[in-house]
Amino acid sequence: MTATELTASMRDGTLSAREVLAAHIERIEHINPIINALVALDLDKAMDQAILLDKQWNKNTPKGPLYGLPTAHKDILPTKGIRTTRGSTIFANDIPTTDHIVVERMKNAGAITIGKTNVPELGLGSHTFNDVYGLTRNPYNPTRSAGGSSGGAAAALAARLVPIADGSDTGGSLRNPASFCNVVGLRPTPGRVPSWPETAAWGRLSVKGPMARTVDDAGLLLSVLAGPDPRSPMALDTPGHSFQGPYIAKLPGSRIAWSPDLNGTVPVESDVIAALAPTLDAFTNLGCTLAEAAPDLEGAARTFETLRAWQLENALGGLLDQHRDQLKPDAVWNIEQGRDLTGKDIGQAEIMQTRIHHRMREFFERYDFLITPVSQVVPFDAEITYPTEVNGQAMDNYLEWMRLPSIISVTGCPAISIPAAFTPSGLPVGLQIIAPPRAEKELLQVAHAFEQANRAGTLLPREIGLGPELTKVGALGLRYDI
Repeated sequence: MTATELTASMRDGTLSAREVLAAHIERIEHINPIINALVALDLDKAMDQAILLDKQWNKNTPKGPLYGLPTAHKDILPTKGIRTTRGSTIFANDIPTTDHIVVERMKNAGAITIGKTNVPELGLGSHTFNDVYGLTRNPYNPTRSAGGSSGGAAAALAARLVPIADGSDTGGSLRNPASFCNVVGLRPTPGRVPSWPETAAWGRLSVKGPMARTVDDAGLLLSVLAGPDPRSPMALDTPGHSFQGPYIAKLPGSRIAWSPDLNGTVPVESDVIAALAPTLDAFTNLGCTLAEAAPDLEGAARTFETLRAWQLENALGGLLDQHRDQLKPDAVWNIEQGRDLTGKDIGQAEIMQTRIHHRMREFFERYDFLITPVSQVVPFDAEITYPTEVNGQAMDNYLEWMRLPSIISVTGCPAISIPAAFTPSGLPVGLQIIAPPRAEKELLQVAHAFEQANRAGTLLPREIGLGPELTKVGALGLRYDI
């Protein structure tokens, strides 16, 4: 059942919160030891909450939009009273005394927290592994990466361990794991989802957003997360409820631009393009006009690298000074990049981002949406740190193989990763749909129409041979099966 169906059934009394949570707990106990998506679990406390909801249930009592839904929060978000490690041994025993706004809003909407979702160290990179909890595996093929940094959330959704999850995105951390795990990840316009506490609250590069298995469910969660908050100076005023479905897309006549590689500026594996090519027919069948075109995003890659390095030095520079030996080399390198920046470097990046905004504005005068691959590669071997080559081109650092989504981050446009296709070996490949700034409702509408026409999201990991003897010897028993 979808999150929308589950919470509706609990609100009207068809299902109890205890029944729904018990079903998820059974699945967690069976599958989470294999994929390692959920961490810091407190299932007893969650069951106490579910029982309390059932005792207080009354058909005439108002209930929140996420009423009774089990969820887990990304392990970089502070959660009151729950171990929050950020995937780092530095914070291995940290227990916050306050909730992040995202956590606070989900709880207030009736969701039941069961624990956290695994992340890379300090949330850095698009492959989820760390020295606290270890590696998260892809439910469609557990020898492959689940992506990151919201990799635990995406894997938990794909394996049906939770029905909704929150995430965050700087250079693709909501979208890449969604693509790798055949779920939905929405990067909103900066400020659409308020963020607090934050070290630098005016930042535009990093955002929080929803992950789910369907567009309806992602919109449901966005309706809870979005909306103003005085603690977040970037927060937009539009109330969250305006983003909830149903989504009636007015697609006939929509002008859609398709670019497999942003005018040849980023390398993309042939398997990715080959998997996505047949899915484009869905748009023409829906009455859209489709053309191969891309905006001029010259300078966006350098802008991202500069603003990210500056952001990391601001947020993590103190850790480098005090705990260098506990940071992975990629983190040290990226923070030191920030320290090497000059005021002129940062100023030029700000100017370039402004120019890119205007180029995108002009592009969206000609087209209504831009579609691209999400990731430049298919889910890769989980045992490597990151892909060092894409389509014959060497990747010099842990960021380059995710240049396509990180370039889109610089534009400030909302972008969604939607299940689209599979490689011949059964690896998921997502499609990225990008809309003009602040056009989340229109983005959800077109994504929903594509989802209904394409149906790739309905193809689930199939459990085969999950006996204890197989698990014991390390056999990975979740396989993709049409």
